[in-house]
Amino acid sequence: MDAESLLLSLELASGSGQGLSPDRRASLLTSLTLVKRDYRYDRVLFWGRILGLVADYYIAQGLSADQLAPRKTLYSLNCTEWSLLPPATEEMVVQTSVVKGRFTGDPSHEYEHTELQKVNDGEKVFEEEVVIDKAVAIIPRGALFKTPFGPIHVNRTFEGLSLSESKKLSSYFHFREPIELKNKTLLEKADLDPSLDFMDSLEYDIPKGSWSIQMERGNALVVLRSLLWPGLTFYHAPHTKNYGYIYVGTGEKNIDLPFML
Repeated sequence: MDAESLLLSLELASGSGQGLSPDRRASLLTSLTLVKRDYRYDRVLFWGRILGLVADYYIAQGLSADQLAPRKTLYSLNCTEWSLLPPATEEMVVQTSVVKGRFTGDPSHEYEHTELQKVNDGEKVFEEEVVIDKAVAIIPRGALFKTPFGPIHVNRTFEGLSLSESKKLSSYFHFREPIELKNKTLLEKADLDPSLDFMDSLEYDIPKGSWSIQMERGNALVVLRSLLWPGLTFYHAPHTKNYGYIYVGTGEKNIDLPFML
C-alpha cells in the first residue's frame, strides 16, 4: 500500500484483521515519509509485517520512476528506524532455501544446516520477502501504463475498475516483470493492449483456485486473498484510485493447498 495514503489503506484492509495500533500507524506515517525523502524514491510502499517469534519485521519498498525497475527493500523492528536490505545473491538464495520454520525476529540470529553455512535471520527476511512479493504483489489493470520507449509509469488518469471488472481475476496483474506473458503466441496477444496488458494476469495462476474474491461494504470494496500465501490481502474500491495490498503473516507457504481444492 502507498505510504502517502497509509491511513486510508489500512482502514480499507482492516476487514481482514490486518490492522496496526495507533502508535504504529503514526510512526509509519512519519518514518516512511522520511524514507522517501532521504532515499529519493518516487514512491514508498508499506509491504506488510512478517510475524516473528520474539519480534516482528515491518517491511517497506522503495520504487523508482520506472515502476517495474527492481524495488529496494527496507525493514524495521519498531516502525521508526529502517535498514536497507542488500539484494539477494545466488548464494543467499541457495542457503535460505533450506531454512524452514518461523522467523525469530532477531536479525542476528543464525540458522544452522548440516550441509551449508549459517544463515542470518535478516538474510532470510529479504529472500522470503522477494519470494512472496513475486507471487502476490498485485495491481489492477490500468493502474500502470507502459510507454513506447519501455519505462513503466503510474497512470494518473486511472479512475478505478468498474464493478463488473473488479469481480474478475483477469482484471488484476502480478506487480513484477512478466513470466507467462513472454510464452504467449502472437495470436494469444492479438487482443491485448501493449500499453496496459504487459504483466501476467492472476487468472492463469497455478494452482487454479488459489485466489479468493469477495465484495464487501455493499459492493463498495473488492478484496482478494491469497490461499497459497495466507495473510496476503489486496483491496480495491471500484470507480476510485484506492487500491493496494498488505501481507501480515509468518512467511510460510500453504503447501497443502493443491490437496485442499
